[in-house]
Amino acid sequence: MSEEAKKEPLFSKQNKKLITDPLNDNNPVTIQVLGICSALAVTVQMSNAIVMSISVTAVLIFGNVIVSSMRNLIPSKIRIIVQLVVVAALVIIVDQVLKAYVYDVSKQLSVFVGLIITNCIIMGRLEAFALGNKPWASALDGLGNGLGYGLVLVIVAFFKELLGSGKLMGIPVLPDSFYELGYMNNGLMLLPPSSLVIVAIYIWVQKSRNPSLIEH
Repeated sequence: MSEEAKKEPLFSKQNKKLITDPLNDNNPVTIQVLGICSALAVTVQMSNAIVMSISVTAVLIFGNVIVSSMRNLIPSKIRIIVQLVVVAALVIIVDQVLKAYVYDVSKQLSVFVGLIITNCIIMGRLEAFALGNKPWASALDGLGNGLGYGLVLVIVAFFKELLGSGKLMGIPVLPDSFYELGYMNNGLMLLPPSSLVIVAIYIWVQKSRNPSLIEH
């Protein structure tokens, strides 16, 4: 994408699409098929999915802005190394913040926070967008892709936690009368394969509502 016009409004139609497109037509998980590992690994509980989504979104926004600000200074031969250094520094900061304020969730996420460094969504946006656009547009692109990523994670976690343990955010929501009638939590929903099933259903619904996406 080419450089934006100097006097383009901060929230022009084009800039708004940077936020809205990743939520549906160009979702990084269901359309670009990136970040699938997170959807499998950290969606047993909604709290984990939400924290992971916020963490990835923060790294995306700040990473995009930093790389975009330095785009004219980074030699093309070492751009990947520079991007990795920027992302690694941001992930370390995020990891320390999580340990300081939500230690229990940080412990459950374990190594997956560190693996944000190699998240395909982040490296893809830095390479495909931040290196060719101004900081403001890059920030919106990071926000949009982070929200699109988080949307899928939260939806997957919602169904997995609800059907797998009868809880949401760790709080029981199904009444005891359900269990008295013979209802049982589906243990399969707590395993990684169920995430693929939910994501597949999500993609099916998404493309059924918008047939133009079927070619992706």
